[in-house]
Amino acid sequence: MQDPTGWQLEPWGICPRCGSGRESTVKKFDVTALSPHRPIPANVIEFVRGVAELWEQHLGERLTGIYLIGSLAHGGYSSRYSDIDLALISKEPLIARDHDLIAGRIAQQAPGLASKLSLFWADEAFSTGRLPPLDRIDYLDYGVPLLQRRHVLPKRPTRLEVRSYLMAEPLRNWSREAIRLSSLQELRPEDHKAYLRALLYPARFLYSWQTGTVASNDDAVDFVARHKLAGPGIDLITRAVHCRNAGADPSDLFMERHTLPTFVGICRERVEATSRP
Repeated sequence: MQDPTGWQLEPWGICPRCGSGRESTVKKFDVTALSPHRPIPANVIEFVRGVAELWEQHLGERLTGIYLIGSLAHGGYSSRYSDIDLALISKEPLIARDHDLIAGRIAQQAPGLASKLSLFWADEAFSTGRLPPLDRIDYLDYGVPLLQRRHVLPKRPTRLEVRSYLMAEPLRNWSREAIRLSSLQELRPEDHKAYLRALLYPARFLYSWQTGTVASNDDAVDFVARHKLAGPGIDLITRAVHCRNAGADPSDLFMERHTLPTFVGICRERVEATSRP
């Protein structure tokens, strides 16, 4: 069956695993009407619709809903630098075979965008899956539905839960990457995205640490600037967000890579200061 998006799908109403008929009660949404931000590129709209349809065809009644999150939902999507973030809620936990099967189909039908896709998911009880606290808040505050049978909501993570999450793996991973990038002698094309992300992460980290919420890169940078949380380095962070928004090459910012360890120190000091009695 040829879907309007151009993707190859199973005949509507037929379960691809068992072949039996099923009545669809899923509601489809027009993402171009729902997004209040800059227009989403047409190829990305087609891609996310196609991904949603593939999951619907595969899971059937097990699919509760699938949503845009990240920059496609709260603004600031960059064709060059952004991931395509989706949140999927299912009636039952997904298994590895579900992921592998759909990932293979996506790679076949949309190889140009498949590598940008980042899928976050949870079951309806939000007891298992891959939907960390900040992504859960993103889903609650900004999620834009693509397909939905039921709208289920998790308990909102507290600021303490957000901080406990941030100070663990996210801070460790970014710190390690920041040190690696600061020691490079040359910025190769494959590191452009990683370098910009490393420059912008202090703003996102400090924003979420202070507020317990998530925001676009632009809003996070503005918040950190107004509250003077990053010191003189805010100038570099501001130029980094302008570079990202323009889809420009970050090579002109590379000479200031030695500022990255300073950003690591600022974030660690914020954690330590907040943790003191």
